[in-house]
Amino acid sequence: MNVGGGSKDFPVPAHYAGWGHVLLDVDPRSRADLLMDARRLGELAPAQFDAVLCSHNLEHYYAHEVPGVLAGFAHVLKPGGFVEIRVPDVAAVAREMAAHGRDMEHVLYTSPAGPISVRDVLYGFGREIEAGGEFYAHKTGFTVNSLVGELKRAGFAFVYAGPTAAPFEIRAVALRAPADDYVRELLSIPR
Repeated sequence: MNVGGGSKDFPVPAHYAGWGHVLLDVDPRSRADLLMDARRLGELAPAQFDAVLCSHNLEHYYAHEVPGVLAGFAHVLKPGGFVEIRVPDVAAVAREMAAHGRDMEHVLYTSPAGPISVRDVLYGFGREIEAGGEFYAHKTGFTVNSLVGELKRAGFAFVYAGPTAAPFEIRAVALRAPADDYVRELLSIPR
């Protein structure tokens, strides 16, 4: 299940090639399979997905809502399933701002959606918010340690996290049981 992926036209990581793609999104423009808010995942039947991908969506919830969203991920995962989360790395953005005197409008990188400024990373994609997509607003932020802590408190005993090759991004893989060899290889999890 791809949570908040925006559209099936947006590529998912290559390691999901050949997998079924169930899109959950709140934006009707997404043509999602499940048009709903991830805070309501507990309403779905349990244990129906092998994986939950949540790429640049968890930061769109208030900090006090994050535990409920993560509990929803755990609810819909099959035994042995995993969660893959990608979020902005606010610590990396803060370091960039401090080290180079960057201001809020400084463009940090260019994504397929266009230029991404410090403000976009910290507070949400301004162009979409301005166009009426308030659900694009960021309501919380994460560092590697804070994301790992949230996942562990949500019952994911095995969490592997760190920065990615993408600029200013954290990737975490979380499981309730140790990863088997297939999952380790699929997700490049160290032993």
